[in-house]
Amino acid sequence: MKQFRTLLVAIALTIGTTSYMNAQSKVAHIASQELVEAMPAFKAAKSEIEKLNKTYDAEIRNMVLELQNTMKKYQSEAPTKTEEENGKRAQEVQATEKSINDYRQNALQDLQKKEIELMKPIYEKARTSIQKVARAQGFEYVLDSTTGTGVIMADGKNLMADVKKDLGI
Repeated sequence: MKQFRTLLVAIALTIGTTSYMNAQSKVAHIASQELVEAMPAFKAAKSEIEKLNKTYDAEIRNMVLELQNTMKKYQSEAPTKTEEENGKRAQEVQATEKSINDYRQNALQDLQKKEIELMKPIYEKARTSIQKVARAQGFEYVLDSTTGTGVIMADGKNLMADVKKDLGI
């Protein structure tokens, strides 16, 4: 009788282990950054950000050029001006340098805000599509196999083609 119980427990453990192995999660992978970069909306957003960046760069270059011209003018006129007037001009130059630096910082912040504003919906659309395709194919987990994300080996199902198809790319 004791051997029968031991045999019964052994069979139960074997069946439990086998069913646990069969019930493991299905895992797929996708290189999400590659997917996002393939989306037309990403290319359009990048183009818009680059255009805005060039506009700010041109403005800053013009401001710096104008400041340099003013400084050359002031330096050439310095010997003929009074100390008081030269001091006022130096303060004016410093104030202009500060305003250029402030403008540069505001431009960088504006570029960052614009990038977030344009990219957030693109990343959200990609994430939603990945979830939709993964759920439709019965995957419980999707790993990001973009280089540098920590996935060493990805032999499972690659969802890239299916997600691109879903997005119409």
